[in-house]
Amino acid sequence: MAKVVAVNISSEKGVRKHTVPSCRLVMDHGIEGDAHAGNWHRQVSLLAQESIYKMQAMLTNIRLKPGDFAENITTAGIAVMELPIGTRLKVGREAELEVTQIGKACHMACEIRTIVGDCIMPREGIFAVVRREGTINPGDEIEVIAAG
Repeated sequence: MAKVVAVNISSEKGVRKHTVPSCRLVMDHGIEGDAHAGNWHRQVSLLAQESIYKMQAMLTNIRLKPGDFAENITTAGIAVMELPIGTRLKVGREAELEVTQIGKACHMACEIRTIVGDCIMPREGIFAVVRREGTINPGDEIEVIAAG
């Protein structure tokens, strides 16, 4: 079963996000209180916990956690980087997202790249827009409801 591991926000761009107990997804905006929210095609970012583990395996002196790669939703049990653009996801009981972008151009000066020397988000992170509002929490199920 695919699920939400953590939900993460930040008040500014280019920094690691901190984990919050829950978040609200808002139409034409993204996550309430997150610096990356806005009426554009990258309202919400997702990264698999498995991708974080992959990066952790290469490091011995730094402990990585959800939000460190500036992702809004840390997932488990779903290969988000393999979802095609247009895929619709139901997250929790009511929220829905639509995948709009796979990967991104790397910000060479982002906080995690400076600390770790690499960032997996540009290669394995995905971005989505909110298609149905709702509150999401760690432990919520993620379901593919329409293939891209």
